[in-house]
Amino acid sequence: MANDGKGQTILIIDDHPTNIEVLYDALDQAGYKVLVEMDGWHGIETVKSYPPDLILLDVMMPGIDGFETCRQLKSQQTTCEIPIIFMTALNDTTDKVKGLGLGAVDYITKPFQQEEVLARIGIHLKLRRANLELAQQKDILEQRVQERTTELSQALDNFKNAQLQLVQSEKMATLGNLVAGVAHEINNPLGFLKGSMNNTEEYIQDLFNYVQCVQQHHPLLAPDVTNLAEKIDLEFLCEDLPKLLDSMRVATERITDISTSLRTFSRADTCEKVACNLHEGIESTLLILKYRLKASQKRPTIEVITDYGKLPPVKCFLGQLNQVFMNILANAIDVLDTESVGRTFAELEANSQQIIIRTEVSSDQNTVVIRIKDNGSGMPEDIKLRIFDHLFTTKEVGKGTGLGLAIARQIVEETHNGKLICNSILGEGTEFIIKIPVS
Repeated sequence: MANDGKGQTILIIDDHPTNIEVLYDALDQAGYKVLVEMDGWHGIETVKSYPPDLILLDVMMPGIDGFETCRQLKSQQTTCEIPIIFMTALNDTTDKVKGLGLGAVDYITKPFQQEEVLARIGIHLKLRRANLELAQQKDILEQRVQERTTELSQALDNFKNAQLQLVQSEKMATLGNLVAGVAHEINNPLGFLKGSMNNTEEYIQDLFNYVQCVQQHHPLLAPDVTNLAEKIDLEFLCEDLPKLLDSMRVATERITDISTSLRTFSRADTCEKVACNLHEGIESTLLILKYRLKASQKRPTIEVITDYGKLPPVKCFLGQLNQVFMNILANAIDVLDTESVGRTFAELEANSQQIIIRTEVSSDQNTVVIRIKDNGSGMPEDIKLRIFDHLFTTKEVGKGTGLGLAIARQIVEETHNGKLICNSILGEGTEFIIKIPVS
């Protein structure tokens, strides 16, 4: 007999020594490793401890019969895939069908025909190997599918990030161009006003000197001149006009500050980070949003409280960080606007709506921390977990894109190697914490 068993293991479960001896010799000569048990209980334990490649199982045995032994083996995950061939002297078709129904793959009848036994065992071992190889290929295929899915998911994330960068760049470019254009248009007439005011002040002073000179050397003026002086209240005019000029000068200086803030907000970032004063960025952003903070018919002014620490210059792209400040502050205003609906003006005045901005340097002096907190109603945990997700928004259709905070996190964490954190407690409000490395 050719030795083609290749070391595969066969377990014989039979209570007849003669049957065991015949099968053992045939299988051993064919090159199989043979294990033997004489009852179902010990057979089950052996299968658990030393799983064979195939089981030859007698139907009629003391204790539990072959049917129950088969049922228990097939009910357990670790043993259910092992092929079982029933051995029986019965010719009852019902018993054969019952055995196959319990999960057996085949049956052989007693007395044994050696060639038939080996042929059936060989076929089922080949099927067993094929099934194992198929399962292995299935696992490999699933792993490849998982890897490919991961790659596609990463590619999708990269695409979303690219979209965010494009949207952010386009939005900042559009806003920057608009604000820079406004600042430029303001500067032209502003420069003219500043120069003209200096000349105007000199001209008016000359006129005052002339009037005083006339009054000094010609005290008796014609009645028409005296009447006109009284009509225009010359004395008040001479006293108030310098004050009016001072007020105009203060106004032009305020416009200059506004123009400077606009240019700070809209500054075009260079290809490298530049040391900047973050307070200037925050103030310029507040200036842009000032019209939204003012009182309206629906609510009082939203109070902005700033508690600035002493910050060192921070190497950053200030134009991009201004976009972060803009998104967070605009969202806070949106929340407070929404929560003012349905409340009376008096109620809102009694409990003023506030946005508090605090800045500080971390204890190790390596990180600047910016805290922006509103005293709204806060948000539930499920919303807080998703606020930085791409395209997620709680606003009405047409009022939110779901990009603002996703872009903000990208700017802070990816571009500046910082951290953007959201803390929110229902009934107490929401706080965003921006952490930016100093260098």
